[in-house]
Amino acid sequence: MSKGDWPVQNDSIQKTIFVAVALCLVCSLFVSLTAVSLHDIQKENKRLDKVKNILIAGGLYDPSVDVQSVYENKVVPLLIELDTGQILNTEAYPDGIDIDTYDLKKMAVDPTFGRSVDSDRDIANIRNRPKYIFVYKVMENDKLQRIILPIYGYGLWSTLYGFVSLGNDLQSIQGITFYEHGETPGLGGEVDNARWKGLWPGKQAFDDAGNVAISVIKGQVNPKSVKAKYQVDGLSGATITTRGLDNMLKYWLGNEGYGRFLNTLKQGGVRG
Repeated sequence: MSKGDWPVQNDSIQKTIFVAVALCLVCSLFVSLTAVSLHDIQKENKRLDKVKNILIAGGLYDPSVDVQSVYENKVVPLLIELDTGQILNTEAYPDGIDIDTYDLKKMAVDPTFGRSVDSDRDIANIRNRPKYIFVYKVMENDKLQRIILPIYGYGLWSTLYGFVSLGNDLQSIQGITFYEHGETPGLGGEVDNARWKGLWPGKQAFDDAGNVAISVIKGQVNPKSVKAKYQVDGLSGATITTRGLDNMLKYWLGNEGYGRFLNTLKQGGVRG
């Protein structure tokens, strides 16, 4: 065998680099194609998860029943202008807002559809909020049963996104749920615990004077306290998340959030 016939060494540096680069390119292409092919499925699943949480907050969720069917039959979305509390008819929707494509996060930071929150009023630590937001009313026999309100605010590690619902008295809380957060499992992540969420139904959101009275307290509620109907147990070992939840509820149920809208309803806007 002449010198020029020596085979290429399998463990040469050049061949190792070539194989590594080729493998990276193939894997990158595979991951990219998979991500693109699954995008629509992921988007639809995210939408259905949001619908599911709307139903949970409204006390309508039944795992044996199609969530989309329940939503279409019993839930009516309403677009409201937060600063005025007014309900907009479909014909009055601003260009660029549609129930099927509405994204609360994007709207909050959009220069046209969002606005910053003054730091001295930003108790929920959200920095920005949308000017327009969809809320949801639960109807039965053409009568309002519940109103479901999107809420969000900062906990310890993340912004928590969820819903709280009020009964047709616009006073009693019917349920609360969160569909997105990054809090610590077993601590702040206990917002997902069914036992904790079960503490909310029947609590009173406002006092007799109409002020926001609901509080998430540190520790456990004393059932003999006159304030018990306005209080919910905090999350054990999650003081900052508990404080964030308390601030979140006070912000969104107050005049910076849905206060004006709820007053509109109380005045007879859509009670029926």
